[in-house]
Amino acid sequence: MKKLFNTAETMVDDMLDGFVSAYPQVKRGKRDPRVIVRDANAKNADEKVTLLIGNGSGHEPIAMGFVGQGLLDANVVGDVFAAPSADLILDGIAEVNGKAGTILLISQHSGDMINGRAGTMMAQDEGINVLHLPMYDDISAAPPDRKKDRRGAPGTMFIYKILGAAAEEGMPLAELFDLGEAVRDRIVTLGAAVSPGVSPLTGQPMFSLPDDEIFLGMGVHGEPGVGRVKVGPVAELVDLMVDKLLADRPIAAGGRACVIINGMGGTTMMEQLTIWNETRDKLARHDITAIAPMIGSYVTTQEMGGFSISLLEPTDEMLTYWCAPSDTPSFPKIHDAQKETTS
Repeated sequence: MKKLFNTAETMVDDMLDGFVSAYPQVKRGKRDPRVIVRDANAKNADEKVTLLIGNGSGHEPIAMGFVGQGLLDANVVGDVFAAPSADLILDGIAEVNGKAGTILLISQHSGDMINGRAGTMMAQDEGINVLHLPMYDDISAAPPDRKKDRRGAPGTMFIYKILGAAAEEGMPLAELFDLGEAVRDRIVTLGAAVSPGVSPLTGQPMFSLPDDEIFLGMGVHGEPGVGRVKVGPVAELVDLMVDKLLADRPIAAGGRACVIINGMGGTTMMEQLTIWNETRDKLARHDITAIAPMIGSYVTTQEMGGFSISLLEPTDEMLTYWCAPSDTPSFPKIHDAQKETTS
């Protein structure tokens, strides 16, 4: 598979050079150039709790594309599909920390958790006021009674945005951390893959799949899910996925759900919009109103074909923060169409 880069050794830094030169919201950190920090409209870290996350590259635009006003203060960028080191995470924490404190978001994958926790402990040993918040939402990775064993999946973007907006308004550290846990407990995600992504390091497909089958529950690194289903009308696939999501975390009739339809990198907007419409219709048949959708390819695995559906049953406060304005290179404007049509 052809890939467009200079060398395997420079591909990440070449990408970051292009990124910071293209977008005024971001710049490279002073302590380490692999730390992407907020530039424009940054608030004083002594007055505002700062948020950051570390993750492997190759999944863009997450998470460097979400650095900016109303979202993340920094992203610590690792090598392709590899968590950044604990030392690098410590550099990121120290780069943005102030008297108001810092929260390190950690999407639950083994390397991210090990290095994120170690980086947090190292920062605390240096007297830095920082907490780490594990994020997990992939229902295919573990049953409901073992939620803490689940992988982080695209539904974690609800946490980024809601906490980012609350921090922008000045919410203190302990309250912000509690909000993050409350949001996490209301999120469920399930993915489906139709074709593999190709690793830029090896040039090889990340898995194999017959043309007439779909992987249900595929993770963001190509991790196996709950099984396979045959290719058919997308309405049938969405019905199955939404039923599994609601069985895992029911939403009562008359309720509402914020929805993320995330493309995995090789899924067209035509397909994603069809999936959104089928998701909306399926929820409506359960007397659940789908609101404030985020639709697009934001957590990608190179050119992997497929998508995920994430649901959040929001409180009024969460919904307000989810729809709050932001200014980052890649996070979209979220519209609550239901509210706009009734106001």
